[in-house]
Amino acid sequence: MAAIDADRTETAAAAIRHHYDAGNDFYRLWLDPSLTYSCALRENADDTLEMAQERKLRHHLDAIDAENATAVLDIGCGWGAILERLAVRHGVARSVGLTLSERQAEYVRSRAYPGVEVRVRDWLDYEPDTRFDGIVSIGAFEHFARPDDSPTEKIGVYREFFTRCREWTRPGGVLSLQTIAYANMERDRASLFMQREIFPDADLPTLAEITAAAEGVFEVRSITNGRLDYAWTCAEWARRLRAHRGEATEIVGAETVARYERYLKLSALGFRMGKIGLLRLVLAPYGTGFFGTGDGRTR
Repeated sequence: MAAIDADRTETAAAAIRHHYDAGNDFYRLWLDPSLTYSCALRENADDTLEMAQERKLRHHLDAIDAENATAVLDIGCGWGAILERLAVRHGVARSVGLTLSERQAEYVRSRAYPGVEVRVRDWLDYEPDTRFDGIVSIGAFEHFARPDDSPTEKIGVYREFFTRCREWTRPGGVLSLQTIAYANMERDRASLFMQREIFPDADLPTLAEITAAAEGVFEVRSITNGRLDYAWTCAEWARRLRAHRGEATEIVGAETVARYERYLKLSALGFRMGKIGLLRLVLAPYGTGFFGTGDGRTR
């Protein structure tokens, strides 16, 4: 699988740079202060974006029992909101973040959070020197497969991810995963604009593909669909970007601003219509429970 891994890593890195390296100053204009660039968790009609993003971060931190963790891995760490909370609020001794964006890595390093290290590395190339009490991955999973992958190939990539996460997790640890997924929209009807202009060389999973890939490797402890949360989140981002259109144009240019406004509008619509969903899953490795055999089976 080495040749496939190298090809995927290069493709994924280029795609991430295309999108996320638009610049920290640009994203700061329309994200919340934590620079959390993923679906918020909204519970009340009067929630602000800041409140809903903080609730989402708490969801993932609670899922991995961050309060009692000593080592955590964040796959797709973004600008480090999870890493900051692990270090500062929960006192986790060691937290490792993986990203493919140099600008995101530079930002996290500049914060000098205690016990935090960030690496510009694909999970396919990562070889940890320790096992983790918990793994968090928010918004990275949808970048693992490519549009030209067959369903079987997609499941194979996802299964490789789950297999590695199981190997990297200590007994009793969990994986808290958040990803966009196809819902009532067929794969071949996906927006070419989104595939070419926004997230090139990326393809969404389906719930069936995720569960097929996890079978025998991870037990799905819980799963929720937050698509309406993401419709609201995208609408909030779009509103904030419009409010700062002039400043954003000075930073990235009118064409890029128009592209992002279109992307956020289409995304909000897709989530509202149920074409795409937002899955939050908590998964525990098989073979680590009381009756575990260590090979994914139970007695």
